[in-house]
Amino acid sequence: MATSRVTQKSVLTKFRSNIIGMIHLLANPGTPGFQGSVQGIIARAEREAQIYKMAGVDSVLIENMHDIPYQHSCDVGPEVVSMMTSAAVRVRKAFDSGPVGVQILAGANNQALAVALATGLDYIRAEGFVFSHVADEGLMHACAGPLLRYRRHIGAENVAVFTDIKKKHSAHSITADVDIMETARAAQFFRSDGVIVTGTSTGAAVSTTELNDVQKAVSIPVLVGSGVTIQNYQEYKSATGLIIGSYFKKGHHWSEEIDETVLADFMDMVRSHEQ
Repeated sequence: MATSRVTQKSVLTKFRSNIIGMIHLLANPGTPGFQGSVQGIIARAEREAQIYKMAGVDSVLIENMHDIPYQHSCDVGPEVVSMMTSAAVRVRKAFDSGPVGVQILAGANNQALAVALATGLDYIRAEGFVFSHVADEGLMHACAGPLLRYRRHIGAENVAVFTDIKKKHSAHSITADVDIMETARAAQFFRSDGVIVTGTSTGAAVSTTELNDVQKAVSIPVLVGSGVTIQNYQEYKSATGLIIGSYFKKGHHWSEEIDETVLADFMDMVRSHEQ
């Protein structure tokens, strides 16, 4: 299987599972939840980046999670892209100890690549890379061909593209005859830099059987995209990266601010496994 230069660059190290902390931006201008303060959005993102850095998290991932209900890729407006760019600049400066990534919901992968290029980020999280599925926002089609051509076109080949497979908050009945292993192989064949396995929804645990199957099926990085806690870390630590949002928040709810005690306890536990 062909691999891209980005994979060979190894954005995420593999001395242990990379812990990736989610930065859920407050609702952007134009969305129903916007509270009227552009600077408030950026300030909270910067503060969370600093908290994650102090805790020793390996990487952070910026996402417009509060923009509910999400719009499909081509309907994501310039006001969202502009805000994501402004936040990314501040987060990149605050979190200078490891890789920083970005995801723009829903399925706005080209926009995420442009933000990453403009702000010096290391990777994006992309939805709908291979095979079609029905998401909350409607039918989402595969985008690997156009996305990687766009990456080449704008000169962003140093930005890794990590791709969800059989992703959460989606129905996969139209690809029910294609299992998660074959989906992962297809993503690798289409030059994904890493695949992300998730549970059924935000905060839902990943099937360890599916994780193990995907790890056996591909040679590219495999990341866990939901449901990791201090209690189940052992089950997932073989993954290249663990993307954690809800568990690090107060009450373990994605919409809340970071619970620094929970975060510190988790990272202490992770470090204890290195000894």
